[in-house]
Amino acid sequence: MGMTLTEKIFARASGKDSVKPGDIVNANLDFAVMQEISTPAVYKGLKELTNALWDVDRVAVVIDHFSPPSAPWKAQNVKETIQFVEEYGVKNFYPHQGIMHVVLPEKGHIRPGELIIGSDSHSVTLGAFGAVAVSIGAPELVYAFAKGSLWFKVPETILVRIDGKLNPAIVGKDIMLAVLKELGISGALYKALEFTGTAIKEMSIDSRITLTNMSIEAGAKNGIIEPDEKIVNYVKQRTKKPFTVVRPDSDAKYSRVLNIDISQLTPLVACPHRPDNMKPVSEVEGIHVDQAFLGTCTNARLEDLRLAAKILKNRKIPYNTRFLIFPGSVETYQNALREGIIDVFLEAGAIVCNSSCGPCGGGHMGVLGDGDVCISSGSRNFKGRMGSPSAQVYLGSSATVAASAVMGQITDPRKLLND
Repeated sequence: MGMTLTEKIFARASGKDSVKPGDIVNANLDFAVMQEISTPAVYKGLKELTNALWDVDRVAVVIDHFSPPSAPWKAQNVKETIQFVEEYGVKNFYPHQGIMHVVLPEKGHIRPGELIIGSDSHSVTLGAFGAVAVSIGAPELVYAFAKGSLWFKVPETILVRIDGKLNPAIVGKDIMLAVLKELGISGALYKALEFTGTAIKEMSIDSRITLTNMSIEAGAKNGIIEPDEKIVNYVKQRTKKPFTVVRPDSDAKYSRVLNIDISQLTPLVACPHRPDNMKPVSEVEGIHVDQAFLGTCTNARLEDLRLAAKILKNRKIPYNTRFLIFPGSVETYQNALREGIIDVFLEAGAIVCNSSCGPCGGGHMGVLGDGDVCISSGSRNFKGRMGSPSAQVYLGSSATVAASAVMGQITDPRKLLND
């Protein structure tokens, strides 16, 4: 019996000829990453085990959530993170450079065929590059940092086949919301989501990343996409380290095949308070938004900023709506500056912030008040996530967020893109 993408990578990492769903394997890691939220627990645990990391070249540390800190305890986390990096000789340290799931691929740390772990739940994002990327907790990260290996239960794989012709107004977020509508928030619990289909080949890297990023919202262990020429060229431009592209076997066995035809797909929004509470934007148009938020590891890349700028150009944001924009990384921010995108945002009245996670998890710089309504490009809209429990968060694409910001109410972006 053939193997899926995820099974092949687990087999290679565990030194086996083959594995199957349900197998328990001890796998050697290719890369491990931590952000500052996990530092206190990992630091304490690691000091009890060892004074050295298993391989400083295969470890990265990022400061992205508390950037800058908005409370004393968060500042203490940042301080401990710097101490950790200095004590353990971490070479790949990215403080205040942006969101780790955006920064790591840019820095050439993510390569096809590899097994990667991260302390943030959205570490699954990195599967867009043909790797198995798994989110873990602090205790597991302590062991991984010390030993360079970890045990895993090989997951079953759901094949998500996305076909059809891409509509210019439809991007990865709309497609993934359609997938979530079918799977729900627990439809892929401890399973891998392997994305394929004719539409995937036409999608940009940025849009593909949104698919793997939100795999965790369906409960998936990981999301993954078979690398093509776009991915291979991107990675080769970022690193000189060798890598091996892994492809699924033609007779691989999947626990389920989900077919999504995007030909007639319209812009979607996830309504409060679940990412799978899906409706066409046309059904919720007209709801006033106090805040529009463009950012997060889901949709804060250059494609998202370009699309938003196209909508905002020569338009003004109403006085009773604030539009917060957080570019996903310093590199993304700089590219947007060079293209004049930031000028478009500022002239429209948007608030452009530094590259960080921002208010996504209710951290800072855009926290919602009682009764506030927000349209967000993020991945989660659970009650109280971005501030007050009485606030309501809708999720949409970067185009839907920008259009809603300009109009001051939830708006179908096609109306402004076609102007």
